[in-house]
Amino acid sequence: MNIAELAQENLSVGEHVSYIFEGREITNFEMDRAARRFGNALRNLGVERGDRVIMQMPNSPEVFQAFQAIWRIGAIAVPINYMVGQQEINFIYRDSGVHTVITSPEYLDRVKTAQAQSDTVKNIVVVSDSEMEEGVHNFKKLVDESSDEPEIVRTADDDVATMIYTSGTTGTPKGVMLTHGGLAYSAKMQQETTNLPQDLVSLAMLPLCHSFGVAMMNGSFLRLKGKVVIMRRFNAGELFANIEKYKVQSVPIVPTMVVYMLQFPDRDKYDVNSIDHWVCGSAPLSVDTWKQFKEKFGKEIAEGWGLTEAGANNTTQVGLPVIKPGSIGKPMKGMEMKIFDDEDREVPQGQEGEIVLRGPMVMKGYWNMPEATAEVIRNGWLHTGDVGYVDEEGYFYITDRKKDLIIKGGENLSPRVIEEVLYGHPAVAEAAVVGMMDDVYGEDIRAFVTPKPGRSTTPGEIIEYCREKMKRFYVPKEVVIVEAMPKSLVGKILKKELRKM
Repeated sequence: MNIAELAQENLSVGEHVSYIFEGREITNFEMDRAARRFGNALRNLGVERGDRVIMQMPNSPEVFQAFQAIWRIGAIAVPINYMVGQQEINFIYRDSGVHTVITSPEYLDRVKTAQAQSDTVKNIVVVSDSEMEEGVHNFKKLVDESSDEPEIVRTADDDVATMIYTSGTTGTPKGVMLTHGGLAYSAKMQQETTNLPQDLVSLAMLPLCHSFGVAMMNGSFLRLKGKVVIMRRFNAGELFANIEKYKVQSVPIVPTMVVYMLQFPDRDKYDVNSIDHWVCGSAPLSVDTWKQFKEKFGKEIAEGWGLTEAGANNTTQVGLPVIKPGSIGKPMKGMEMKIFDDEDREVPQGQEGEIVLRGPMVMKGYWNMPEATAEVIRNGWLHTGDVGYVDEEGYFYITDRKKDLIIKGGENLSPRVIEEVLYGHPAVAEAAVVGMMDDVYGEDIRAFVTPKPGRSTTPGEIIEYCREKMKRFYVPKEVVIVEAMPKSLVGKILKKELRKM
């Protein structure tokens, strides 16, 4: 099937307001009409089946329309993080062989710089109300002047629909190829697992250039009478105001947003009781932060988990009878998940090992990287690089990333265990632990912490606190106080950058 067909199902119930963006209401019919027209506009610009089309801009209705348009004509959508540095943008342009770029005015200079580094870019389309300079197309004008013929190219389930570049936290970014069949399957299993209501009011605040955002978008098409409130980017005040105004019921978030929400001084001015589901993913949420949120907002955060290589939504606690803090929940329906040892053998329940999974949602592979693909997909199982275990009730837990483990004196230490202790300190807002070179142990422990607003602490105080809470072998050798952590677009702390510091 063509993944664009999911949006067509959304038209079967008739016309209704299905999107709200900065106060503007947009119906499902209006969104579909714009997507059809923009798809024909892309064809007129020479975009053919299999061509790569980059989207490099913040959230907006046009991002939804562009995804649908690209898929409809059989091209490949390549959403990229508009906040990354120029060097990484240049690499993605060259590596993907991009044909057309869709962007917004504030990123046009970056796009042109990357275009100069690539010999494949034929078109630049800008989402703007203003007239464009020569050689640059206006998104709205293209839509207004194009036909709305409804044709959708028939694609095979195994055809690539989207290519999402990994963040490059451990090396050169890789283009993850997600197929039409895999994305459709993932969306349907997400809805079947969570059984969210058909008239759900949800909020799209996570970046749509991220796999989490793409999965959320596709899932929303299956809630036929639902409504999506679109935010350009995260802002705590705007988030609370939108929840109160539109009676939002479900909000996907990441741990950094939880921290900022707890710190927001005017949070008590807004009524957020309409929320049924606070769904958190992308990075581990500390149990202490989870408890603070429940105490403040009266609701439990349902953590889930997924990775770009498997369509982003792989486990959830939504719909389960019990939410367990610290757990990533159970696998979505239609997906197998196990814990393997280093010899690719399943380990007993409760024992730690690498989380592996398989199912139709797993990527086709890395773009032009067959060796890297073969390294992570073995005997049909995707090896995630996450270390964890499963409890007696089938709930999975992540204890660390394999590449983040600290080997001190020959013993594997989990940074997550130490970070959980650090989050319990009354002055600590965020914490991250990495390994550092050491003449005695080979590696030792360095902790980075950011203080809460209005609070202060010292490295000595943090170390002393750790000595009271854990074995001496686990106490950080060094503590670094920082104003802010280096993060990805979705708020994941970039430990690679901390190691450089």
